[in-house]
Amino acid sequence: MKNQNRRAFIQKLTIGALAITPVQKLIASPVALQLQPQDKKIRFGVIADLHHDLIYDGMDRLSAFIDNMNTEKPDFIIQMGDLCFPKKENLPLMDVWNKFNGPKYHVIGNHDTDGGFTRDQVVEFWKAKAKFYSFDINGFHFVVLDGNEHNPSPDSSPGYARFISPAQVEWLKKDLDGATLPTIICCHQGLDNDAGGLENGTLMRYTLEQANQKNKHKVILVLSGHHHQDYYNQINGIHYVQINSASYQWLGDKYKEIRYSEAVDKAKPAVKYTVPYKDPLWAMVEIDQEGTISIRGRRSVFIGSSPEKLGVNPIDYIYPIVPYISDRKIKINS
Repeated sequence: MKNQNRRAFIQKLTIGALAITPVQKLIASPVALQLQPQDKKIRFGVIADLHHDLIYDGMDRLSAFIDNMNTEKPDFIIQMGDLCFPKKENLPLMDVWNKFNGPKYHVIGNHDTDGGFTRDQVVEFWKAKAKFYSFDINGFHFVVLDGNEHNPSPDSSPGYARFISPAQVEWLKKDLDGATLPTIICCHQGLDNDAGGLENGTLMRYTLEQANQKNKHKVILVLSGHHHQDYYNQINGIHYVQINSASYQWLGDKYKEIRYSEAVDKAKPAVKYTVPYKDPLWAMVEIDQEGTISIRGRRSVFIGSSPEKLGVNPIDYIYPIVPYISDRKIKINS
């Protein structure tokens, strides 16, 4: 049964080619991956942009996520960056994170180093594997990128670093060359979003596409956070999914209004903020033997006025500002 399942998955991932390609042709033409997922489909929980040091109720939001994950029992969980500053006051938050009964992975976000902290301090505080790394689980290969490196070009964009260095690009190429499993990329900043995404996003997409020229559908999915939005793009056969913030969208000081008041929690003072979501958002991602990526998200509502009522121009944000993560079904070979 295991071999039949693997053959079925290979057939789904291969377009116009035999599932098994002679060894002498492996270099000459694109081929399907030779090692495929096991019988057990992969399921993992994803949460992004909690911003514990900025949002009013970060502890409660993360607790809700962890409680749900312990009930759902996915193969692992991953947070997509902007979780918390690496300071001792945030140790209780990490205690909540560590209550998940299974493997846990981290992606570094640009705000995790606010206040003068370094990315190395973040890695140590979170007990993450590294700033960028990869791992295999249940027949899939996962790559975590660090999109917070400094662009040495004098023409680099102002503000937070959002660049992947040549050294990390070379590491990624070698990692992908050695990967024999369907691969999922995780990066805080979007590779497909030129409005605040990676400065060298085009190069990164090309790097992934070149890997797929060697092995069809090696890289199947790219997940990002950072943009606090909900969207999906398919570019040259690779699927890019943005995971909305667990907490809010930031619109700038001019749109601040009292969002947390006695109507929300009588024991706590009123707080001005811009469009937080009433309930925490996260998603469950599942990839099955038929080559389907299923994303099950959560929905909420805005606390206070919506962006439309505040007069926000939607064109400024390209993608809609919404308090939910969409459910999606994506065919890998589409």
